[in-house]
Amino acid sequence: MNNSYSDLVHQTFNFPQEDFEVKDGYLQYNNLDIKALIDKYGTPMKLTYLPKIGMQIKKAKTMFANAFKRHKYEGKYFYCYCTKSSHFSFVVEEALKHEIHLETSYAYDIEIIKKLYEKKKINKDIHIICNGYKQKPYTRRIAALLNAGFSNVIPVLDNKDELKEYAKSVKGPFKLGIRVAAEEEPNFPFYTSRLGIRAKDILEFYVDRIEGYESKFQLKMLHIFLNKGIKDDIYYWSELNKIINLYCQLKKICPELDSINIGGGFPIKHSLGFEYDYQFMINEIVGNIKSACKKAKVPMPNIFTEFGSFTVGESMAHIYSVIGEKVQNDRENWYMIDSSFITTLPDTWGIGEKFLMLPINKWEQEYQRVVLGGITCDSHDYYDSEEHINEVFLPKINNGEPLYVGFFHTGAYQDQISGYGGIKHCLIPSPKHVIVGHDKNGKLVDWLYAREQTAQSMLKILGYVK
Repeated sequence: MNNSYSDLVHQTFNFPQEDFEVKDGYLQYNNLDIKALIDKYGTPMKLTYLPKIGMQIKKAKTMFANAFKRHKYEGKYFYCYCTKSSHFSFVVEEALKHEIHLETSYAYDIEIIKKLYEKKKINKDIHIICNGYKQKPYTRRIAALLNAGFSNVIPVLDNKDELKEYAKSVKGPFKLGIRVAAEEEPNFPFYTSRLGIRAKDILEFYVDRIEGYESKFQLKMLHIFLNKGIKDDIYYWSELNKIINLYCQLKKICPELDSINIGGGFPIKHSLGFEYDYQFMINEIVGNIKSACKKAKVPMPNIFTEFGSFTVGESMAHIYSVIGEKVQNDRENWYMIDSSFITTLPDTWGIGEKFLMLPINKWEQEYQRVVLGGITCDSHDYYDSEEHINEVFLPKINNGEPLYVGFFHTGAYQDQISGYGGIKHCLIPSPKHVIVGHDKNGKLVDWLYAREQTAQSMLKILGYVK
């Protein structure tokens, strides 16, 4: 049996693959010469390959078109990008080149929408799906978009009281959505999602609060999102069928209702052994919706998706150099990288996420089991297992050039969660900072050290303003 790293990969997976191959001893990623980029820019390096975003969007659109044709489905499909996955201007603007729509989750997202309109990247017909638990700064910005003529802005109600804010501030008729609170998986510490309105309350809420005001409020969409994503198991199909059946019930008394939003949750490749039949899942989703509508004798709804990780996740990689090897006992070899997992790939630390990891060079060297360590002083700054196996194997370090290691498909959420440049998850701002201490006379005093982070400061970091 051969012991080179190349042999290990070929014996374990089908390789090369669509986006990975080895040429002249170096790993290629989407046909990019990573070694040339390392030579030019050095490590650690974060790499974004923008064309992959369009490839993913086209892939999903094609598969939904195939499913619609197969089932003779009568609704339309709308692809929305979930901006909280990555808010950067170069990501959002690349996605918008492919005739998509957008989903927002916080007030500062609306400032991004305004900048995109100013730059003529979008027009007022684009669908803007506004999710999240909304404070007044968010509802006011949504109302301002509606009043400015953005005809397809759809605030998705997360609670019953939210409607009052739009009733007071929106001047003309507008469209609404309702998020249905999903039941969580049995292994969750709570039963029902904190987000959305209970399914059993929605019919009564519609009759009491919306139906009589249909000249102003038009309920157009039911929305559901499952934290575990779109998976072929009993839990997913059970929750999906709940919202389909609720749609059928509501449609009979609410003729304006015409859309189901199934959220996001398509998985991405975090291992060379990744297997997921996207087309099968889409066929089943479309087929289930059609079947229920036929049985209930109601029109088939438009289908919206909000793909975030699927859109942008596979477009990014993090490249590190191994700067040293430490043998701490007879079982563990540490490879120290020139960065930190906690600060650059926080999901590996926070939720135990696994990313697709491959060496860039030394594929013909012998391999060994290792633990990768970051250079912070935190004992949790390490990476010791891959998605397909509870171990990490990498080539042995010999003389010559350093070993370079790539973590691939890291494009979703890592920048926001790590606080890159000062941005935050969902663009939630850093709070104001108040200091309390003694003055020179020993009296307790307080003062404002920093104001709450502004939308403008985040837009500058994200590339929307200079």
